Amino acid sequence: MTIDFFKYQGTGNDFIMIDNRHGEIGLDQESIVRLCDRKFGIGSDGIVLMEHSDSYDFKMNFYNPDGSQSFCGNGSRCAVRFAQKLGVVGREGEFAAIDMVHSFESNETEVRIRMRDVNSVEKFGDDQIIFTGSPHYVVFTDDPTKLEILTEARKIRYNDRFAVEGINVNFVKEGQGEIWMRTYERGVEDETLSCGTGVTAAALAYAERHDHKGMIRVHTRGGDLNVKLVSEAKGVYHDIWLCGPAEFVYKGTIEL
Repeated sequence: MTIDFFKYQGTGNDFIMIDNRHGEIGLDQESIVRLCDRKFGIGSDGIVLMEHSDSYDFKMNFYNPDGSQSFCGNGSRCAVRFAQKLGVVGREGEFAAIDMVHSFESNETEVRIRMRDVNSVEKFGDDQIIFTGSPHYVVFTDDPTKLEILTEARKIRYNDRFAVEGINVNFVKEGQGEIWMRTYERGVEDETLSCGTGVTAAALAYAERHDHKGMIRVHTRGGDLNVKLVSEAKGVYHDIWLCGPAEFVYKGTIEL
């Protein structure tokens, strides 16, 4: 079977986009792993199948490189750009994902998606655990650039509590209304240049520590994103928007 695909990236998070609006493409775990492999496949941080929805503009079906499914923030922003390229959507609308229905807005330079509300933040010592469509563990540190991130992240990712279901691990440095971060993603089982749900979790963790309201600038290794939020009480956040660039890279075909 020959598949047409498109590559997109959002602050260095790269994705394979496939138009499956007619439902003709079914990918098993072996195919997903192969396609995402950076030596023997196309290479990516995940695969998005663009699918038809009767109720919304489209459905985003996201797969991690190990074949598991979750919600992906940067993948969603790239999916909006892909849907626009296909002529499916305009500048704003709604799409269905594994966790909920998300609104989106866009202009020439960025795509903004509304994330799920967060009604609780779990404290784990000085660290925080926040679910933003995917589970995230947030550690505040003086300098994430000096960390041996695979070693430190895997101590958390594979401890007794998280080993089975997995958790994403984020290391964050604070500034004044801004943060710098690195992320280890489950499913990829490695560091990625950016992670949309991780950026959101890190921003909320910062807001929780400082009772911050409004916008937070987030610097990742792949580029900068903004998180906008509203909060009337600690641990409760709504009207959360993840904002930043999402860009087409190239298109091609591959034989499975």
